[in-house]
Amino acid sequence: MSKQKWSQDVTEHSNALDLEEGVFTWDDPVKIATSLKKSAEASTRRKGTPLQSSMGMLNLYINRAGSNLDKDQKNVLEQAKDELRKLFED
Repeated sequence: MSKQKWSQDVTEHSNALDLEEGVFTWDDPVKIATSLKKSAEASTRRKGTPLQSSMGMLNLYINRAGSNLDKDQKNVLEQAKDELRKLFED
């Protein structure tokens, strides 16, 4: 299975979080972070804290998409990490 297919499979069939469709393709880091936080808090299958789970899925997607990930989208996803930290500070 290619990296692109693998990362797509993970985001669609994760055993930890139920993610909104296309969440990692959105261009708004705040919207991405808010969606991941909501998914992590609603999950009954996650193993860590909501922050750990949402950050883990985000990192997993970034790492597995690797060189196939558009530079601009990678920047958006990196910004989403900062937004996630802010959301969980409140």
